[in-house]
Amino acid sequence: MTDRELRHAELAERYLPDALLARFRERAAVVDRENGFFDEDLGDLRERGYLQIFVPAEFGGPGLSLHEVSRLQQRLAGAAPGTALGINMHLMCTGVAAAMLARGDRSLSHVFAEAAAGEIFAFGISEPANDWVLQGSNTIADPQPDGSYRLSGTKIFTSLSPVWTRLITHGLDASEPGDPQLVFGFVERTSSGITVSDHWDVLGMRASQSRSTRLEGAVMRADRVARRIAPGRTPDLLTFAITSNFQLLVASVYAGVARRALDVAAEALHRRRSASRDAPLADVPEWRTRLADAYRDFLSVPAQLDAYTRDFDELVDHGAGWPPRLVAARIAAGEAARRAAETALACSGGAGFDSGSEAGRLLRDATAGLFHPPSTDASRPMFAAALLDQA
Repeated sequence: MTDRELRHAELAERYLPDALLARFRERAAVVDRENGFFDEDLGDLRERGYLQIFVPAEFGGPGLSLHEVSRLQQRLAGAAPGTALGINMHLMCTGVAAAMLARGDRSLSHVFAEAAAGEIFAFGISEPANDWVLQGSNTIADPQPDGSYRLSGTKIFTSLSPVWTRLITHGLDASEPGDPQLVFGFVERTSSGITVSDHWDVLGMRASQSRSTRLEGAVMRADRVARRIAPGRTPDLLTFAITSNFQLLVASVYAGVARRALDVAAEALHRRRSASRDAPLADVPEWRTRLADAYRDFLSVPAQLDAYTRDFDELVDHGAGWPPRLVAARIAAGEAARRAAETALACSGGAGFDSGSEAGRLLRDATAGLFHPPSTDASRPMFAAALLDQA
């Protein structure tokens, strides 16, 4: 075993030992059935310091790399996908602050102190009918004399809705004619003008409780304004850090779902028998081929994640090549998860179609991968431009 693999094994035992994951997996079925939130998982993760894993050593944390966190999130998602996706958004925010610090920007260092104090961060960027995502906003950012902003708009898929205390978000300041600016920063849950929807009755990833959040004059304090950036494709370290952490950590979750689905499929083939062949389905060529194809499709996903997270940690400059890499990794992970989960369902037979089966739940959770931005269709112009629009 290499030093790197030994390190991953040590981190897995420290933060996500097998016994803890077994409890998470048992709870995941109950939370999904009851459409609840992963309160007990969150308590266990807090106790083990999991919410501080990105906090650098100089701020009292373990200072894990994106590569290390990606591996842990794959492991967590294999037990409780909704828990992994939900906690991903907190980790993304702390990971963004860590990535900026590593590149010489200390403007988000307050995130580390707040995370260490127990604050829970969430991601409030996605909006209805805003396919610009980070590069635009339908939320109004109204500037105030003291340098703060009042934000008014709706954010969707705000994971951790029952518990978040800090929300990274953005809005458009159009107060200066001809010079609109996107304003990025943090709002606190205690601010007036924040309403969290109580509706979350969805197909999969139910435990994440990613409800909509309505901002009606919610205050972003002047000292929590992180950036003012021109709308559109404006390069900036903050948006690069957000995009990188979001795409790679979301991809990590679906990689974990895919890996677990393959294991569920294999277990089912060993358990079930073919009457006509008088043999376990694991020995029937057609079933072996089905599982083999899904495994082959999966293998490139962790390889992509390992390569891109290491490059990110090592400050490799891919320039304009970063966005295609990041989005491709997340889309590939989502596709592999859906393929593997469908395979698990087929291999499980009729029992897999029961609403309480793990195979069926994994397929529903994997389907949520269709809704993370940008979609496959929305990303195609970027991939085409990378090859066809060279100067």
